[in-house]
Amino acid sequence: MPIPEHGYPLTAAISPRVQVVETTESTNADVVRHVVEASGEWPHLSVLLTTDQRAGRGRLDRKWVTPPGTALAVSTVVRVSGIPYASRGWIPLIAGAAMTRAVRAQLAGTTHTAALKWPNDVILDGGKVCGILAEVVPGHADAVVIGTGVNTRMPRTDLPVETATSFEAVGLECDDDRLLADYLRALDEQLGALVGARGNAAAAGVHAEIEALCGTVGSDVAVALPDGETLRGRASRIDEEGRLIVVQHDEFESAVSAGDVIHVR
Repeated sequence: MPIPEHGYPLTAAISPRVQVVETTESTNADVVRHVVEASGEWPHLSVLLTTDQRAGRGRLDRKWVTPPGTALAVSTVVRVSGIPYASRGWIPLIAGAAMTRAVRAQLAGTTHTAALKWPNDVILDGGKVCGILAEVVPGHADAVVIGTGVNTRMPRTDLPVETATSFEAVGLECDDDRLLADYLRALDEQLGALVGARGNAAAAGVHAEIEALCGTVGSDVAVALPDGETLRGRASRIDEEGRLIVVQHDEFESAVSAGDVIHVR
């Protein structure tokens, strides 16, 4: 049964199941296992969260470990049977856009800025504050677990790399409950729009929403590709499949479906 928790009332008003654990190795691994073992107990928008994750994973199999109490690790179950397989590549981008909106809501009335870095990192004042990893549950093709890690109360001295940041590092206090509730609401809205448009991201407004939030579009970038090559150029747009279009100096366009993007200053 979920652990009783009174600290997330806004989240509980949106999610049918909010399970809080004191510590875990990986929220994603936990939720994947729970869905495999008891799928019916984890409906759409169910979440498991902790502020002490010991062995999380990021994109490209990177390790994601933070000091206890300094980051919010959340894994969310989304049920996507209404989204055609060919359109499911939009799910991680939708998650990134949803968290970007949630982070921006925390910044209201300040001079701080947040943007989406393609495909689904969230950037706060130029530093990475959130990473996202989505994975399909084995044996449950219509269930996707979206893992989200947000650096909330991490002091600048504990940031793992120079390109990372946290709410605390920029002098902000994060309201975890509101952040998570705003994220889930935006995530559900955009997934629902994609379902309503039968997977057509443009018709759903998903494509335009993501592109508008994406700080990568219009930036000079260096993209480390899976084959070890580096693609350099200007990110011009996101195409109809969710790929990043990079224009090289000879005006040749390349479509990137996977890669590690660096914004070149």
